[in-house]
Amino acid sequence: MKWISSVKNNCWKFTDNFSDTQGSKIEFGNKMQTVDGFGGCFNELGMIALNKLSEEERTKVFDEFFCEDKCNFTYNRMSVGANDFSEMWYSYNETDGDFEMKNFSIERDYKYVIPYIKEAQKRVSNMTLFASPWSPPTWLKFPKAYNYGTLVWEEKYLKAYAKYIRLFIEAYKKENIKINQYHIQNEPCSTQKFPSCIWTGEEFQDFIANYLVPEFKEHNIDTDIWLGTINGPETDSRQLYTRYNNYANFVFDNEVCRENVKGVSYQWAGKYAVQQTHDAFPDLKMIESESECGDGENTWQFAMYIFEMIKHYFRNGVNAYVYWNMALEKNAESTWGWKQNSLISVNDGKVEYNPEFYLMKHFSHFVKPGAKVLEVKGRWSPNTVAFENPDGGKVAVIMNPFNSQKTVSMEDQNYILPPFSFNTILL
Repeated sequence: MKWISSVKNNCWKFTDNFSDTQGSKIEFGNKMQTVDGFGGCFNELGMIALNKLSEEERTKVFDEFFCEDKCNFTYNRMSVGANDFSEMWYSYNETDGDFEMKNFSIERDYKYVIPYIKEAQKRVSNMTLFASPWSPPTWLKFPKAYNYGTLVWEEKYLKAYAKYIRLFIEAYKKENIKINQYHIQNEPCSTQKFPSCIWTGEEFQDFIANYLVPEFKEHNIDTDIWLGTINGPETDSRQLYTRYNNYANFVFDNEVCRENVKGVSYQWAGKYAVQQTHDAFPDLKMIESESECGDGENTWQFAMYIFEMIKHYFRNGVNAYVYWNMALEKNAESTWGWKQNSLISVNDGKVEYNPEFYLMKHFSHFVKPGAKVLEVKGRWSPNTVAFENPDGGKVAVIMNPFNSQKTVSMEDQNYILPPFSFNTILL
């Protein structure tokens, strides 16, 4: 048995603080979905931050993120062109009217993104990498801008965009980087200040069935198509068509989509549709594709909220949980002025490991790809996420959200949890 506990300013400590008195009971039930992994996103600003470290420190950080005996991030994300944590906004073809995509090029990605991914590949032999665009090339949109707008819904534009996607996958394949999954659009429910593009469920269905699937089949593209990354249903008035029935249910009502779309990714307000999707399609793969970002303060309190999100997503059927910015400079901002949390902060050439780094490690270090999520019962079940690894060992990740120690009981042992703590217990 191994028990690792983390409290604010004292993380990742082995402990054996047992009790003779029984506490709140935790019981394990049925095996549920398979865990495919944990990870983060390869962003330009992340690599810029890492490049400000010494080679020795940078190597240590990459080891911490991707080595099997560390965080073991095997399930990771990248953007197709710019996202809001790129150094600047760009696409792979800004030549207006180039419907044949003769000027398509991933040249910019050799600067930051490709080196970032290749460093991870040195440590992860079986990485799952999924990609999603924030915006198509501006000339395929109306209005012609990275932020705001929609695709021009005419055949020559849609065919050109399907070709653009295929060329991206093929270009990365030439770099020995396999794009395992293509998620059609980042946050299609909301027009944003940063690169974005609104899609309706009807547009997803039409594009997938009539343009993307034929393009992939004609050119023998073996990348899986996913519906995502869905950020609705919204809880505000930005869009009114973001319910489950307007996206996942609508798309899968089409036979071609049902046969060819292999999964759905949800983030942010998409958490409200996860349970419905899993109830309707229990065998369909789902992931959480972007952990909520915070405000750059990287507080212990916010890490405790993210624990609740991890619990919510796994309880409702997802197969993977993916963080957002793995690395940022201290107080870094997006291209539109938002400071966000990150697993590490780079400050004057030094590394600060933030609370969410340890939270993610409490899961990803111990829970192996191929593990099963376990049903959890009992009073402390809302603060417990449990798994059974392929070797049969059980992993319980438990939060104590209170400012006093609490005792919990599992399988004839009583554990005294420190106040405001994360705990991983191997059984």
